[in-house]
Amino acid sequence: MGAPAQRSRLAWWLAIAALIIVADQITKVAVDKLFAYGERLPLLPVLDLTLLYNRGAAFSFLAGADGWQRWFFTILALGVSGFIVWMLSRPGHQRLFSWALTLILGGALGNVIDHFIHGHVIDFVLVHYGNWFFPAFNLADSAITVGAVLLILDEIKKKKPTR
Repeated sequence: MGAPAQRSRLAWWLAIAALIIVADQITKVAVDKLFAYGERLPLLPVLDLTLLYNRGAAFSFLAGADGWQRWFFTILALGVSGFIVWMLSRPGHQRLFSWALTLILGGALGNVIDHFIHGHVIDFVLVHYGNWFFPAFNLADSAITVGAVLLILDEIKKKKPTR
């Protein structure tokens, strides 16, 4: 594949990541404007919309730290994003792998925007059953999770049985 085709393919993946970022930011801004902090709107018996802030990383990891984590996660996400863009720009056509990286890229940058602007990530999807609650999450978190699952599937798909 020639350089123009590689650039075109990279542009395609970056455009998808940008769409994820835009959708993520639109949903977060809407929930932040429409809900009071902690307010919940039941959608299904096991699913609520809510407004929560996460100052840490996934599942509120380091949320109680004294503020250094904001910049740590911002720098980490930017470094990982740079590496992902480099991976997407490499020759070869690995569609599932590229989808996985693109979802992770869009999700990571969606959350880094929150850390940079607000000092926290806006979460709004709350899954629960009885007294059990899964940590609240957002569209960016969903993209990262689906991307991680696709990476695992891609790796499983590459494994060939040995005999």
